[in-house]
Amino acid sequence: MNVLSLLNDKRVRDWFYQIALILLLVGLTVFFVRNASENMVKAGIASGFDFLWRTSGIEVPFVLTGYTQSDDIFALFWVGVANTMLVTVIAIALATVLGFALGIARLSSHWLLSTIAGAYIEFVRNIPLLFFVLFWYFGVIAALPQPRQSIGLFGVAFLNNRGLTIPLPDAPGNFRWAALAVLVSWLCYWLASAWARRRKDRTGQDAPLLAIGIGLIVVVPALAIAWASLATRWDIPVLRGFNYRGGFVVIPEFVALLAALVTYTAGFIAEIVRGGIQSVPHGQIEASAALGLWPGPTLRLVTIPQALRVMTPPMTNQYLNVLKNSSFGAAIAYPDVVSLFMGSALNNTGQAIEIIAMTLAVYLVIGLAVSAFMNWYNARIALVTR
Repeated sequence: MNVLSLLNDKRVRDWFYQIALILLLVGLTVFFVRNASENMVKAGIASGFDFLWRTSGIEVPFVLTGYTQSDDIFALFWVGVANTMLVTVIAIALATVLGFALGIARLSSHWLLSTIAGAYIEFVRNIPLLFFVLFWYFGVIAALPQPRQSIGLFGVAFLNNRGLTIPLPDAPGNFRWAALAVLVSWLCYWLASAWARRRKDRTGQDAPLLAIGIGLIVVVPALAIAWASLATRWDIPVLRGFNYRGGFVVIPEFVALLAALVTYTAGFIAEIVRGGIQSVPHGQIEASAALGLWPGPTLRLVTIPQALRVMTPPMTNQYLNVLKNSSFGAAIAYPDVVSLFMGSALNNTGQAIEIIAMTLAVYLVIGLAVSAFMNWYNARIALVTR
């Protein structure tokens, strides 16, 4: 009787099902780990992470961390992580800007502009990303001229089918000070904005925030960068033989992957922006027009702030997709964490389980960090009802 009463208790059944599921997952994990360990022993492959301290011997054409072939495999791993982060961050920023422009253009009253934006969005959403990667790499970058016929940019940068060669500062110390000045000026603008909001809530008077913003966001950074550029000696690329020597080469694989991620993701972001704008009640736009606001200020002050509450969750998904889609760079040999670590390092060491686990951990940690930031931002702009 007691057993039957326990079985009829919903809480007991719930606990039983959860414990059974946990035991099943633990059993499967133990089975797969033991099976993998036995197979590695039979193949003569030692388990563990000692392989990370072996000399890499792998040449990488695009390095941000000072890596050389004599460094260990762990240093190679961080090269891949840095390259993955670089293309992901830049692609997210550019895709957001382009997506916002396309989404707003899609809702434009100008027929031609709206039609072009709509055609682009529908084309992008129905084409695989791999097509964009291969198109930009083989159809655009490979069609550029040879180094001897490079496209010159102000006589200091040169674009050809081997990438974009740009000047490189011999001593970057001045740019560190310039970056610090830019960060301080932006911090000052943020403090000034907070002060202006409190002042308006208290007195109803507007502060000259536009002039302050121009000075702190535009003028100060421009002067800091100009000072750093003039006070630094530059390594200018020079054509020697069949290629340029000196400077820094932005490899064509990076350019192709970045262009593919931006043009592809922007189409999806544009639809999110369009849906977010259309979710704002039209009566608020009419009320803004009745108060004398032009369409531009209405969009910036009324429509977009409210649409962001609708756009933020799906935008988070697109940002995570950019991170994951960066692995398509392996198709054109872009040296990201997949190509370098899961490709070259795995072939050299045979440590498949450890390398795959570390690669998965990279994407998981970065993805969780992006999700945490976007969730914080979403909570910050959410409407508070009391």
